[in-house]
Amino acid sequence: MRKSLPKPHQLVLVVGVIAALGTLASGVAPAITGWREDSPISREVFGGIPKPVEVAFYLTIATMLMVVAWLVSLRVRNYERGQPDDRRVTKHNAKRRARDFRAGVWMQTLLRDPAAGVMHSFIYFGFLVLFAVTIILEIDHQLPDNLKFLHGTTYQAYSFVGDLFGLVFLTGILWALGRRYIQRPYRIRIKSKPEHLVILVTFLVIALTGFAVEAFRIAQLREVSGAGADFERWSFVGWGISSAFDSWTVGTLRDAHAWAWGVHAAAFVAFLVILPTTMLRHMITSPVNMFLKDKPRPKGAMKPMPNLMETELESFGATQISDFTWKQLFDTDACTVCGRCTSVCPAHATGKPLDPREIVLKIGEVMSATGDPRVSPPVGTAPGITIAADNVFDRITSEELWACTSCKACDEICPVNIEILDKILDMRRYLSLMESDFPAELGNTYRSMENSSNVYGMNQGERADWATSIEGVEIVEPGGAFDHEYLYWVGCAGSFDDRNKKTSRAVALLLARAGIDFAILGPSELCTGDPARRSGNEYIFQMLAMQNIETLDSMGVKKIVTQCPHCFNTLKNEYPQLEGHYEVVHHSQLLAELVADGRLSLAGASLPERVTYHDSCYLGRHNDVYLAPRNVIAQLGGIEVVEMPRNGTNGMCCGAGGARMWMEEHTGKKVNIERTEEALATGAQRIAVACPFCYVMLEDGVKEKGRDEEVKVQDIAELLLEALEAETAI
Repeated sequence: MRKSLPKPHQLVLVVGVIAALGTLASGVAPAITGWREDSPISREVFGGIPKPVEVAFYLTIATMLMVVAWLVSLRVRNYERGQPDDRRVTKHNAKRRARDFRAGVWMQTLLRDPAAGVMHSFIYFGFLVLFAVTIILEIDHQLPDNLKFLHGTTYQAYSFVGDLFGLVFLTGILWALGRRYIQRPYRIRIKSKPEHLVILVTFLVIALTGFAVEAFRIAQLREVSGAGADFERWSFVGWGISSAFDSWTVGTLRDAHAWAWGVHAAAFVAFLVILPTTMLRHMITSPVNMFLKDKPRPKGAMKPMPNLMETELESFGATQISDFTWKQLFDTDACTVCGRCTSVCPAHATGKPLDPREIVLKIGEVMSATGDPRVSPPVGTAPGITIAADNVFDRITSEELWACTSCKACDEICPVNIEILDKILDMRRYLSLMESDFPAELGNTYRSMENSSNVYGMNQGERADWATSIEGVEIVEPGGAFDHEYLYWVGCAGSFDDRNKKTSRAVALLLARAGIDFAILGPSELCTGDPARRSGNEYIFQMLAMQNIETLDSMGVKKIVTQCPHCFNTLKNEYPQLEGHYEVVHHSQLLAELVADGRLSLAGASLPERVTYHDSCYLGRHNDVYLAPRNVIAQLGGIEVVEMPRNGTNGMCCGAGGARMWMEEHTGKKVNIERTEEALATGAQRIAVACPFCYVMLEDGVKEKGRDEEVKVQDIAELLLEALEAETAI
């Protein structure tokens, strides 16, 4: 019979045993060999430390490494409760994983916020170098006389590097204390816990006692050797401090050195205690989480589900800890509790009950409290909070989940790549499919999608009415071969919403002007199912998606152009989960290509106005399309393009994603008003969009602000067509 493989938590224990045995061996070996460094320009390891204390040190560290491994293994057992998630390293993703890990280790993601990034870099790199300095000293300690290398100029350079990074580490700690307890930014202030102070004070003691040990040692050496101690000037911090003790006797300095060393060692033991039991564990879990970033589905795709028409699963979505994947559970321990996700969440910013950070931490709290045995939560919880069952809805309310616009801003800004949106959408699936717990407005949307195959509940026979005034737009019927280059997927909004019909006409006219061979499905085009899927109703999504795939495949459609980023994302990234494989482009991408290669000439076309472009979340953060829409409008003569403060990867959501388009906002400020105010503040005469949802939300916002007479909202295709037609008229 095939032997079962060891479980991850068992491997952690094995690593702990190896580390403990290695530590003991490193303590025993020098005592047996008696190898010593004879160079005058060096230092004695454990110089001035009594032998019993040295033995106790090695025994304590070995024991603590075993304790750390045991505590970590308990946490790993919690991750093992989760569902499978393929995060294996393969030849196809190894390079990407290395890149993601490097980005995390080198603080590239943290440095998006320069102040916080530099501060964390000081602490992180300072600590790592100091740890390396200690390891190098221990390695030298084990080597025979003729192989020892920490002497002469090598020792002096070693001392300089140690002091330099010790100073960097100390600066970072003091900076962190000032930022958390004096400056107190909102996202940090609302989640500061006693353990944050414990962590920072432990690090502060390690840094200060490290310099104190060095200063007492140098002062003692200078008292004994005089000028013979000048080589220690390279330890520039310790040398400078040591001058304060010139009046002390050798005996006093020896005792002070021993006590300082003892406190320093005790602080390191305290570090080993708090490493697996507090949020400090993110020193290890965060880089690992970044290494695991790459997943076997596109960035914009939700986690696939089995065919609901055939499956025998008793529950859908996530409600218990075991419903989440092991990676989603590991995420909760990788969280740095920095609150960057909180700071960019449009729902949180406008007074809604959602805080993405709390979603992560609350899942972690339930996981920790229901583990066997229980472990500490990701970060300390408020007094009085009790968790009675393995059900995340004991801590998370449906109001929090339905406030999400699925904009992905939280995922994008997270410095350690925690997948927050996946968790929210999985819980929405449970609420929608198992509990029918969704906003009342969604019920009407679901019925419209089921009965009319579109979100507006309109007659499918009217889908192509917008095209009646345009000559040459061919409507194809399913069944026959599709003999055009592109299928133009118009979408529900482009077909039925009066405002977005103007975009549909503009796109069709521009494609025809560029000589693109395209056709539309008209009544045979059904909703892609995006609103259903993003609101958790996988059943309706699959029903519509399978019908669309059958239609497209029966015709042999290969290339699709869309004007809606939601249709674009669904067709491109999610239909492959149901075996629908097509080459899908957004109209901004195709227009940019046509302009660039000269098939759509803009010679003489101008728009002498100030324009600001609003990034669609599903085009931008979900699919990394930022430049194409900007490149389209930037080609127009006389145009002045101005950016809103929040743009690109930091763009602010319009408030319509995640099926919020069909839900009312009853709490706080409307998200679209928040974004509209930001657009109006630029002084732009036009707000350019590349999404029908954004079109509606921002135009409604402009009207609500009473600025619709002076500021116009338009799709980029409309801007382009208007400029071209104005040039033709001249």
